[in-house]
Amino acid sequence: MNQIDYEINKELGECYLFMGELEKARGYYQKAAAADGSAIDPFMGLAAIAVSEGDLNAALTLYRKAHAVAPGVKSLTGMAMVEAELGRTDDAFSHYAEVLALEPGNMLVINNFLQLAHARNRLAEMVPFLEGALETGDTEAVRYALAGCLTVLGREDEARAQLELLLQTNPANSEAQQLYAQFAA
Repeated sequence: MNQIDYEINKELGECYLFMGELEKARGYYQKAAAADGSAIDPFMGLAAIAVSEGDLNAALTLYRKAHAVAPGVKSLTGMAMVEAELGRTDDAFSHYAEVLALEPGNMLVINNFLQLAHARNRLAEMVPFLEGALETGDTEAVRYALAGCLTVLGREDEARAQLELLLQTNPANSEAQQLYAQFAA
């Protein structure tokens, strides 16, 4: 392994990807992967190129390669996002759940997972993940999402309690005010 070659090629791949020059980026990422097969960044970059080109099956394969090299949040998130787009809902749910087991407050994953759960009428499965995210830090967005899920699930008392907690910390939150007003109507 030549670490200098790896770093140079990885950096050039990132630069060309950022500039939208996908073929140049692909070439540099491939060189970086050849220089250090134990690094995930080249596979992640190649997966991003595949997504940009609309080749979701290739992207999924590359995210899986990255995950085989170094399992972690980035590769799991990539797999889940692509699986959701491919309609592989159970696989996407499983990978999103793995990410949230590692990083309960990961807002990108929470948002994507929530959208998928809503689209597939599986909001009840989101509640434990949102509650887990609250344990890592009380964020308004998570509490509001939890209140919304609970409302849709017909658990209005629990939803109201979450909104009251949110409004205690930020009485000016207009979205929470609007949702809370629905209970008074």
